Amino acid sequence: MALRIIRGLAAVAVATLAVAGCSSTSSGAYTAVDGKLTVCADIPYPPFEIEDPSSPTGYSGFDIDLAGAVAERLDLELAVKDVDFDALQSGTVLVTGDCDMGASAITITEARKANIDFSDPYVDSLQSLLVTKASGATQLADLEDARIGVQQGTTGRSYAQAHAPASATLVEFPSDGELWLALQAGQIDAILQDLPVNYDHATADPNYVLVEKYETDEQYGFAFAKGERTELLADVNTQLAALRTDGTYDALYDKYLSVKDY
Repeated sequence: MALRIIRGLAAVAVATLAVAGCSSTSSGAYTAVDGKLTVCADIPYPPFEIEDPSSPTGYSGFDIDLAGAVAERLDLELAVKDVDFDALQSGTVLVTGDCDMGASAITITEARKANIDFSDPYVDSLQSLLVTKASGATQLADLEDARIGVQQGTTGRSYAQAHAPASATLVEFPSDGELWLALQAGQIDAILQDLPVNYDHATADPNYVLVEKYETDEQYGFAFAKGERTELLADVNTQLAALRTDGTYDALYDKYLSVKDY
């Protein structure tokens, strides 16, 4: 089966002026604290967020490295905090000021826009189903009476709620780390979540197989506290466009999300 992890298709307008740094205004726009851009993410979530002792922040992955490239262009040092995804996608940790920006494969949705400002989209993604090879399951419909693992507060959870067999039980976990361990321990029978993450697990362990992918028209964006980081948001969009233009985005995409056969 050939699986395709899709490069971001949404066109990001290239700004006419490159922004060299962040400044503060009376409207509450971003002011760098100690020259840092603090990013919150739910870790691990490979290939987007990966624990990496060799990295200055302790983490790497597509989202982390892309945020790092943005920070570098803004003449800021990247700092990363590991937080619960549900608190991130709801905007809680953004409003409290625990971080300046969320970077955690966060799908842009109308519901989330009520509490979060999003950057321009930077990746298009799909949902997917991961099962044990021994199960013999080939589709979601096969999982009657099964335990399907999902992550709290995610679009994968929403998809499972809408499409899983009525007799299946959805088992919620706070992060992919717990989901993956639960599947390996036999506590659940499948994981329904973002394609790149399930793909990473399937390629890492031949005992698991990615059997379906679901076209959901999802796009990821960096997240900001609603109405409170307008200048930073504009700066980030400018630099995302510049990173696409100079090839940095493509290099990171090819490193973490390149087209692979499975």
